[in-house]
Amino acid sequence: MIKKSDTKSVPCKAKLVKTEKKEKRCDSKCRSSSSCGGPVYGLGFIGAAIYFISIATSFWMGMFGVLKAIVWPALLMLELLKFLGV
Repeated sequence: MIKKSDTKSVPCKAKLVKTEKKEKRCDSKCRSSSSCGGPVYGLGFIGAAIYFISIATSFWMGMFGVLKAIVWPALLMLELLKFLGV
């Protein structure tokens, strides 16, 4: 059990939690590093899904297009690294 004196003011309403090993860790539900990546990824997913589904020749190629739309940032980085010769 955590006492009020054990918690400190931490950004994003996070609180310090004591574990069984008497260590403190930050227990937060929000992450500051993902402040704008979600909407950009979401718009990219929608655009990639529309593109891959529109060029699909069959139902299963359309389903494969949806899977490719989920991982489009990885595919983009793969092609970029191939282009750069890394």
